Amino acid sequence: MSYDDVEIEDMEWSEELQAYTYPCPCGDLFQITKEDLRIGEEIARCPSCSLYITVIYNMEDFQENSNKKTQPPKSQPIAVA
Repeated sequence: MSYDDVEIEDMEWSEELQAYTYPCPCGDLFQITKEDLRIGEEIARCPSCSLYITVIYNMEDFQENSNKKTQPPKSQPIAVA
């Protein structure tokens, strides 16, 4: 069972760690990366103890645009003089 359920909005982005963080009772930080969130991971772990939290977030907010179907650009007619 997770220590707590935490909304992604309540976490902070750390440029240094390249991860969302949330304070752990042990004094360290729970951490989860954007890549973890993209693949559907919802568990943020503390690197210093055995606690973890469940992150509540909307997976669609972390999906890359490359997953959407894109159509190739239409070719333009060429004028011949």
